[in-house]
Amino acid sequence: MTIRVALHHVTQYRYDRLTMLGPQIVRLRPAPHCRTPILSYSLKIEPSEHFVNWQQDPHANYVARFVFPKQSTSLKIEVDLVCDMTVVNPFDFFVEEQAERFPFEYDPQLARDLRPFLEQMPAEQHFTKLLSRIDRASQGITNFLVDLNLMLQREIQYLIRMEPGVQTPEETLVKRSGSCRDSAWLFVQLLRHLGLAARFVSGYLIQLAPDQKALDGPSGPETDFTDLHAWAEVFIPGAGWIGLDPTSGLFAGEGHLPLAATPDPTSAAPISGQLGQCEVEFDVSMTVSRIHEDP
Repeated sequence: MTIRVALHHVTQYRYDRLTMLGPQIVRLRPAPHCRTPILSYSLKIEPSEHFVNWQQDPHANYVARFVFPKQSTSLKIEVDLVCDMTVVNPFDFFVEEQAERFPFEYDPQLARDLRPFLEQMPAEQHFTKLLSRIDRASQGITNFLVDLNLMLQREIQYLIRMEPGVQTPEETLVKRSGSCRDSAWLFVQLLRHLGLAARFVSGYLIQLAPDQKALDGPSGPETDFTDLHAWAEVFIPGAGWIGLDPTSGLFAGEGHLPLAATPDPTSAAPISGQLGQCEVEFDVSMTVSRIHEDP
């Protein structure tokens, strides 16, 4: 069964005076490794008088760089896309023989390629305690990742945090709570300290309400829903990059649409840029609607 949905995302900044907009970097186009088929995509920007240069960053993410020649009192970014929500099996991968069991070591050439994704932050007290609780005995890599993902989901309470930036892993463990980006960054660092290459991912999360409620366990969202989200990806030889969502404790599926995957959260921000001194009002709206559904 195929379900096609349309996602509409508007971000608007209003300034209290005319201000000069520096170059704005927009990372709101699904990345090349997105497993969900994108049938159409458009990006509209106001002020309409601007120059745009589409490019790919060092990690192959799509980036739009906008330059505005005149001052403005607002900036509006509008995304429309249509995607095919065909079910993705997150376990549909093969693993090379030497990586079938954790722990393992990357081939020297591959390790050089993955060097940015193996950089570790210093392990502080609570982070060290968490590391010490992880069973490092030889075990199947898939089961190991499933258990690790579920452990973080159970221990870190999800909350909506409006403050900018990402908490350090130690802050998240001390508070035992954080936003999706905080849990994702904690997971990235945890994987790296275990010798596994990992990267931070920002993207869209689309969740569709089920036709029927589950007989047991949670039934999922009551209505169709979408929002910006963050998760982690780990590199396993043979399988490539595997998406893991510590907020839900699940592997990434068809509802996870990556926009940017990078070694550090700062280079995965959906929108970044400079502007002149001013006061700013910020609004964001996101909707998802079904436009086709096979019987």
